Amino acid sequence: MGMCPLCNGFNTISPVCPECNGKMDNQGREADYYDDYSPYMPIDQMKLEDGFPADYANEECPHLFKCTNCGTSQVYLIKE
Repeated sequence: MGMCPLCNGFNTISPVCPECNGKMDNQGREADYYDDYSPYMPIDQMKLEDGFPADYANEECPHLFKCTNCGTSQVYLIKE
């Protein structure tokens, strides 16, 4: 599988909040928030169980972003 440019520090993005147009900060892989052990599970295995049906096949890494202004959270699929 590919390598996520955000997970590996090759790139950063700051999407605009859909609610207030504020800056959204990357909070890391969305799957890392499932439970205490999810950050230690194999990434490809988590992709098969994360609720995003095509992220494994499409080589996408779901990242959680949170607005620094209003606190809105949104998941973005980052191409690996």
